[in-house]
Amino acid sequence: MASVRAPIGYSRRTTRKPFFYANAHEKDFVPLEPAEVDITDARGMDCSLDVEGFTLVEHRSAVADLTDLAQVAAVHAGEIADLLKAQTGCDHVDMFSRGILRFSERLGANDAHDNSHPARFVHVDMARDAAAKAREASAPEGHAIARSAQYNVWRVLSQPPQDVPLALCAANSLQDGDLIDCDAIFDPPGAPEWSFENYLLAQNPAHRWYYFADMHPGEALIFKTSESDPARAQLMPHGAFDNPIAPAEAPPRISLEMRGVCYWFG
Repeated sequence: MASVRAPIGYSRRTTRKPFFYANAHEKDFVPLEPAEVDITDARGMDCSLDVEGFTLVEHRSAVADLTDLAQVAAVHAGEIADLLKAQTGCDHVDMFSRGILRFSERLGANDAHDNSHPARFVHVDMARDAAAKAREASAPEGHAIARSAQYNVWRVLSQPPQDVPLALCAANSLQDGDLIDCDAIFDPPGAPEWSFENYLLAQNPAHRWYYFADMHPGEALIFKTSESDPARAQLMPHGAFDNPIAPAEAPPRISLEMRGVCYWFG
């Protein structure tokens, strides 16, 4: 196991509500308070979407080039819907078909793409109330919904090792008061800004951190971003970190995120 020790992008509490932009990070107000933590390589561990909040699965796409976002929307989104059904046993998946590409800063590709920076601050994709509204808004008509949950499906498109992997904070290591209210502001080129609430994370020694070393394009990391059933993992903080054991010549990370909402019918 290639466990590491590295700084993680925690935030501190202030009287001012934090906010960050998808692109214009020079306008962010994110009061970072990094802390060095042990990050365990989770390969070989039995991790669950409903306990820790994440799992790694083998998965290959029929799309030869997953940086082709038109093909991602047309083909890969359906593949991810099928994957989520198989992994969760849900009855229906509503996919956000647009893929989100992210690039290690070393590649110099961020300015050419929308919302493509690795998130250097630990965050949760949507706050609970915002996520509940989003799940309700996309629920299929004509069915009684017994349960709903949002998932992020994250994969690398570059070869291992990753210079900037994704760190995962186990959902069952969170405690009350760890989450910090925050606004995510989206500023797509040539379009109006829009926003919703999400969370940053305050430091707590009880947190357990994980990553998967040497991920490759034939794998998919699934993690929970919101959940209606209070008995299951609700959400999972995550953020990018610099891999201290990656060689200087390691290929810059390229990753793809796909997001979907799962529904179980009553």
